Amino acid sequence: MRLEELHPAPGSKRPPKRVGRGTGSGQGKTCGRGTKGQKARSGRKPRAGFEGGQMPLQRRIPKRGFKSLKEKKDVPVNIEALNRFEEGTEITPELLHRSGLIKRNESPKLLSKGEIKVSLVIKGCRASKAAYKKIVAKGGKIL
Repeated sequence: MRLEELHPAPGSKRPPKRVGRGTGSGQGKTCGRGTKGQKARSGRKPRAGFEGGQMPLQRRIPKRGFKSLKEKKDVPVNIEALNRFEEGTEITPELLHRSGLIKRNESPKLLSKGEIKVSLVIKGCRASKAAYKKIVAKGGKIL
């Protein structure tokens, strides 16, 4: 028999701590809970965030402002990404969402990065001046 053949590994199976079995055990009398106080009592423990009756931190910090769940966020979309659509396609925010360019509840703003190779009809999207010029120069329209 060799040392590495011992199973289970020595020291890996420690017996559970037996509390409340007399002062000679080292864990008698108060059983490792200290003396008195809420944590020394049996039964339920205080909930997370409870500070002993003091006004808890999450209620002390000031709450400010309002965040609307319906607010639309402007998301940049480069015009080079519109080259995936066919000539004369009507581009709407719903179509951009279905094609994966924007998420739901986002409003696209077209930016002029890249070149556009197809003429498109764009509805319901904002565009920068440079992007507008490139789209109109290619024969497209922004409504």
